Amino acid sequence: MLVAYFDCFSGASGDMLLGALVDAGLELSDLQADVDRLGVGAALRADVVDRCGLRATRVEVDIAGQPLTPAREQHQHPGHGDAGHGHTHLRDIIAIIDGSSLDSEIKQTATRVFQRLSEAEAEVHGTDVDKVGLHEVGSLDAIVDITGVVAGLRRLGVTEVASSPLHVGTGTVECAHGRYPVPVPGVLALCRDVPLVQTDIPFELVTPTGAALITTLAQGFGSAPAMTAVATGYGAGGRNLETTPNVVRLRLGRPVADGDGSRCLLLEANVDDMSPEVYGYVFERLLEAGARDVYVTPVLMKKNRPGHLLSVLIDPEQVETIADVVLAETTSLGLRYHEVERRVLPRSTKSVQTEFGEVSVKMAHVNGRLRAAPEYEDCARLARSLGVPFQAIYDAALSAARKEGPE
Repeated sequence: MLVAYFDCFSGASGDMLLGALVDAGLELSDLQADVDRLGVGAALRADVVDRCGLRATRVEVDIAGQPLTPAREQHQHPGHGDAGHGHTHLRDIIAIIDGSSLDSEIKQTATRVFQRLSEAEAEVHGTDVDKVGLHEVGSLDAIVDITGVVAGLRRLGVTEVASSPLHVGTGTVECAHGRYPVPVPGVLALCRDVPLVQTDIPFELVTPTGAALITTLAQGFGSAPAMTAVATGYGAGGRNLETTPNVVRLRLGRPVADGDGSRCLLLEANVDDMSPEVYGYVFERLLEAGARDVYVTPVLMKKNRPGHLLSVLIDPEQVETIADVVLAETTSLGLRYHEVERRVLPRSTKSVQTEFGEVSVKMAHVNGRLRAAPEYEDCARLARSLGVPFQAIYDAALSAARKEGPE
């Protein structure tokens, strides 16, 4: 039982995630065995490479013994390999996955990733999911990347996935429909409600395949969850960038024992002369910087002035970063912080099947009683795609979770 945390400080793509898994200890032969079950004639090759002085693993996909020329290299950060050809529909991809001899759970998760990809492309192009053509992301090597990452996480015994905010590039790229701005529209559609960090790196750091994998698999975005480190892996893209290693970092660890207390810092600032509408932006910036929790309390300040107390729960090593955000983004002239202890309930995450689709649900236990909370992102995605009220999907997931009970 392991937690996987993807640190996407230089973006994410399918081949980079595969490389990180192999670098963290996944045997290439085991990964190849799972890829062989797809029946598409794909062969994997792993090489140790240097990225800005950092050792990393680069995984490439050959189809029928011939490496595909990355048609998407102009539609992406050149080191990211969601390459491919052709005009594929979701039903074609599902047919390949369903026709494979992969485990049913791997099939279901890989299909969910492609479903998200199709929904994003359909939204961008103003068409239906069953009609949208998946150009670059429908290629065979993209299918290998996605099923390989899903199968690889299972091989490693990963039961929970989390991610840092996704760092995206800038500029423009050529794709099947013309010249698009970076991040491309498909990535932005996939990353709705996901924290993004804009960089000035003139490449497409996050590809649609990478975005679909991370946003489907990750159960949370922010700083790394509390865990005891087991392994670290670096998955490389195909190019050396000048200013940052072109890699995604994977941290594997065992979760901290359920119910353990942990020490945090509570950072506070009094604010009485800032427009209320600014708080939403401040919350976003603090959460992107890794804050565990952010909230505001109305207070009465000196000379009976009404104001707000901004409270930010953080890990001790984050104090300088978070303090800089508070002082830069609010009108406060100072702040204070002190150590606090917290206690968390035993918790887990499971997927439940509803009449609307699959939904992840957070499960906690209090004195032997079960608490369940469906994931907002899953419910919102299904509500948008199906035109069903959010609450109907939420209630259906809650009912299914209570019926099934804990794992």
